[in-house]
Amino acid sequence: MEEPHCRKINHRQTGEAFSHCTAIVIPYLNPIELASISSTCKTLHHISTTVTSRRTSDASRGFEKLPVPFHNPIPGDPHTYSYFLYTPSQTLRSTTHFRQPWGSDHHAPPNPSYPFLFRVDGATGCDCTKGCGGDDSCPCLNLECGPSCKCDSVCGNRATQCGVTARLKIINHEKKGWGLYAAELISAGRFICEYAGEVLSTKEARERQQNYDETARIERLSPALLVVKEHLPFGNTCMRMNIDATRIGNIARFINHSCDGGNLDTLIVRSSGSLLPRVCFFAASDIQEDDELTFSYGDVALSSDPRPCFCGASSCTGILPSEHT
Repeated sequence: MEEPHCRKINHRQTGEAFSHCTAIVIPYLNPIELASISSTCKTLHHISTTVTSRRTSDASRGFEKLPVPFHNPIPGDPHTYSYFLYTPSQTLRSTTHFRQPWGSDHHAPPNPSYPFLFRVDGATGCDCTKGCGGDDSCPCLNLECGPSCKCDSVCGNRATQCGVTARLKIINHEKKGWGLYAAELISAGRFICEYAGEVLSTKEARERQQNYDETARIERLSPALLVVKEHLPFGNTCMRMNIDATRIGNIARFINHSCDGGNLDTLIVRSSGSLLPRVCFFAASDIQEDDELTFSYGDVALSSDPRPCFCGASSCTGILPSEHT
């Protein structure tokens, strides 16, 4: 009786295939899952270490033109980066916990979609085909140019639509946690970034904030739910925007509060053809390299569980602003 034919296994090819597959899958893991799989074998440890290094080198996951690296100077602190899902602009509220690759050289970020910016049939924008600077001759004088305009992305009246162009970095502070810092000299008036995240209704924002407050009593949590109220020019009408960058956001989620108002101006920016305005940050004055970027979270209000403020300003109240959302 003849022995059955057995195909010889090429262990080298098997190992290469294993490494290739894991290198694609591992960037989808969160930090806890990444640490767990890293301890199983040398190959997975090496790949996990590479992924962690890439995550530390760029918080934006490649969505921005310039990388925004993490730096943690605190001795003994094992956290080299902060984990969150990245969106360069406003996004719809997410009801599912989807995955987003971070730390791989096999995945280029998809072209971002802006659900609140679109061309409206019949709408007319400016005819500045060569670009404009928002001067008196442009019909978009009080707006940024949008999808209905004939100018392109290099138009001088689209300053907030080209993403992050200033060199920035994220540094961990022993008391304040992660903060956004300048990595170069930033001139006064320069656009920094918009506050990106999930756009919520007021009811959803209140429910989220209640959940965050309850979670913070049990575990460490730094929610990034921004509530902006704009007083409209007629009557006592006020428009409220709720943007939650806690789970899905951009680098603006790292900007800390300063009781003296900080070095950033917060502006409501509207674009021609945009469904909703956006909250954008500009340099209020010249910002030196290594300076922290800060703004005022609002007026201090009494809270049943106030959070301490460590902004270091001479006018510091010792308590972070809070609001009954």
